[in-house]
Amino acid sequence: MLPAPGPRDDDRPHEECGIFGIFGHPSAAAHVALGLHALQHRGQEAAGIVASDGKRFFNAKGLGVVSDHFAQEATMRELKGSRAIGHVRYSTTGETLLRNVQPLFAEFEFGGLAIGHNGNLTNALGLRRDLVRRGCLFQSTTDTEVIIHLIAKSAFSTVEDRIIDALRQVEGAYSLVALTARSVIGVRDPHGFRPLVLGRLENAHILASETCALDILGAQFVRDIEPGELVILDDQGVRSIKPFPKAPRRFCIFEYIYFARPDTLLEGVSVYQTRKRIGAELARESHVPADVVIPVPDSGVPAAIGYAEEAGVPFELGIIRNHYVGRTFIEPTDGIRHLGVKMKHNANRAEIAGKRVILVDDSIVRGTTSTKIVTMVRQAGAAEVHMRISSPPTTHSCFFGIDTPERDKLLAARYDLAGMAKEIGVDSLAFISIEGLYRAVGTGARLGESRRYCDACFTGDYPVPLSDQQGGEVNRQLSLLAES
Repeated sequence: MLPAPGPRDDDRPHEECGIFGIFGHPSAAAHVALGLHALQHRGQEAAGIVASDGKRFFNAKGLGVVSDHFAQEATMRELKGSRAIGHVRYSTTGETLLRNVQPLFAEFEFGGLAIGHNGNLTNALGLRRDLVRRGCLFQSTTDTEVIIHLIAKSAFSTVEDRIIDALRQVEGAYSLVALTARSVIGVRDPHGFRPLVLGRLENAHILASETCALDILGAQFVRDIEPGELVILDDQGVRSIKPFPKAPRRFCIFEYIYFARPDTLLEGVSVYQTRKRIGAELARESHVPADVVIPVPDSGVPAAIGYAEEAGVPFELGIIRNHYVGRTFIEPTDGIRHLGVKMKHNANRAEIAGKRVILVDDSIVRGTTSTKIVTMVRQAGAAEVHMRISSPPTTHSCFFGIDTPERDKLLAARYDLAGMAKEIGVDSLAFISIEGLYRAVGTGARLGESRRYCDACFTGDYPVPLSDQQGGEVNRQLSLLAES
């Protein structure tokens, strides 16, 4: 579910959503709210929960973070039932619309159905156009609603078969949770782009984007949902079917680099330890003499620790992040607009002045924030500034659930390495190689081999067709959130 182009407050790619579902707990909605808290990093602009008692559905959603809406006892009392799903969303649109907040809910001939979606459909615009011609009336501007209409149009009788029929018509990336009066359903696309895990809490079963959402509940991690798998949580327990043609696994490698929380396990692998290994690999590939290794907080911290350990250079918190600055801050005058970076980050001068500094960050997208960070570190008295990036150069836009700019806005698509270094003002710049990244995540894969991950943002190797893009429908991320 991707947003239209709009203003950003930083220079990072953004994950679009987090999803959570639970079946078989008397306080289902409260547990969903806690799970969404743990997934808040995956979306901070809107949150929603739909619950059911087996007869009726109860819905609450709003703009803002989870605690803005689901910390009130009165709200949670209204979300009745032993089954519920929830969703957190990120958007860069100037106006985030309440009608786009998920889970989306609709009444069908078989009863009510709510859906929460993490990912992006690459043929959604074409499908939407065809559905409108067939008389469908869309209430939102999200690609998720395309799935709902395809379910409604399906000739199959059971809700599971209707979902399968609908998903066989879509292309792209999706991890879904769906709620009916009798079940919670989870589905992962055949390539497995986006994460989805299964957990258990006493007699209740859980679906979540990341294992950290299980930890907050004290729930047990059972396993990852497999690519192309549909699971049904109901009174019979957990049932699994694999109704889609098998496809090469292409899990998003950026989840390891940046998106997932460090305390999460992805496909059985610790994100924190993986990021440390990436940092160590980066040090082996591109170290220069230095006095201190400093992370760009917070996402650069684990890689910087790994880099410092491997290089034998002291690790220090040379940049301090203010965690209480939100996206809604309005800079009142153009005269202080350039000070915006200091709202979030400030140099720890005592650890920087007179030193040769290695800055470790997870990515460079446009390069605007990197330029401001480098300037700030130089103003704090650094003798040299070397930047090391724990991902390969981002040269291509993502169309599978990550918000990135058009390709001509990406720094690495516009300049070579020397040009990028000059643009952001560093003495040297290096990125981890694709081969080094694969070594760090533990596959041992080499460039040119059959890959387990999606790395299209680094290589341009898109695993599925970009049907809308190729059809000239849009010129950037395949978005359905642009408002007329």
